[in-house]
Amino acid sequence: MISNNASGSTILIVDDNPTNLKVLFSYLKQTGFRTLIATSGQAAIQQVNRLPPDLILLDVMMPGIDGFETCRRLKENDLSKDIPIIFITALNDTANKVKGFEAGGVDYITKPFQQEEVLARINAHLTIQIQKRDLYELNATKDKFFSIIAHDLKGALGGLLVFSDLLATAMEDYNPTQIAQIAQKMNDSLKNKFKLLENLLDWARLQKGNIEYKPEKLDLYTLAEANIELLCDTAQSKEITLINTIKPDTFFIFADPNMTQTIIRNLIANALKFTHPSGSVSIGADHQNDFVAIAIIDTGIGMEPEILKKLFKIESKIKMVGTANERGTGLGLLLCKEMAEKQGGQIWAESEVDKGSTFTFTVPISS
Repeated sequence: MISNNASGSTILIVDDNPTNLKVLFSYLKQTGFRTLIATSGQAAIQQVNRLPPDLILLDVMMPGIDGFETCRRLKENDLSKDIPIIFITALNDTANKVKGFEAGGVDYITKPFQQEEVLARINAHLTIQIQKRDLYELNATKDKFFSIIAHDLKGALGGLLVFSDLLATAMEDYNPTQIAQIAQKMNDSLKNKFKLLENLLDWARLQKGNIEYKPEKLDLYTLAEANIELLCDTAQSKEITLINTIKPDTFFIFADPNMTQTIIRNLIANALKFTHPSGSVSIGADHQNDFVAIAIIDTGIGMEPEILKKLFKIESKIKMVGTANERGTGLGLLLCKEMAEKQGGQIWAESEVDKGSTFTFTVPISS
């Protein structure tokens, strides 16, 4: 029996013996695993480079490179070093079992095979692997959280302290126009940090499962208009044209209003941040089967392919500066991704340097 966590995992069987392959393939297929086959160590390495499995069953005795050498090579490869490898060995072959652990294996199964034992060992190591992955993501979440607090919020408060000190200790040195300018800078900084705190708190609640998903029928035009109105001052301050190409009563979605508002607001704010004065940012939509695809398109600075690949990954440390020297943390995009996926949708980005970017996310259509 497969645990819920391990269900749907991919397992690579590496053995040059057709009988062994047939027996193991039958066990795994019956239980619902996706199964790949290789008949040599070299073929296994090539298969892993094409499509890394979640776990490998590796025979010790094979022509060419044996199981131990295959294991060592896989453990030297960044793509496969963390994949658990279970050796297939003969009963009472203690020397090979020890050698297998030294090569990097995590366990062994013995011939002749016992179906219950094979599945129990596979399931145990897949569960451990999933837990390790969850722990890694948890640590990355914690690191991201503290990085934002330590650097972004601290930096913002430092700037506010400088401005407030000027007003508190040297107000008589400034005329009313200069004082108004200082106050405006303080206000802009506070607004930006308030948005950051909102995202930070929403993200923290999502991690803890404290945000409920409450979908309802929504008119997408109304949502788009509300967010354009919210961000029109930012657009005007940068002389950017903000356009809603969605027509009233055209796109109805079945989505959580707060989550969808948060996604749209973050994506438009992000587009404005990286668009030059006299540029444009637009929001549009299209039907995609049972979903509506909502796109925020800008004529901004665009992104290199390397940055594009890292956008929605929590462990990535991307530092891009907006066209008016605005700072970002990448937290807004992580929040958008989690909220889109929580609603059963997806999010992705397309971009070209100096030509602009398009961020698209999907939400279920209202029947």
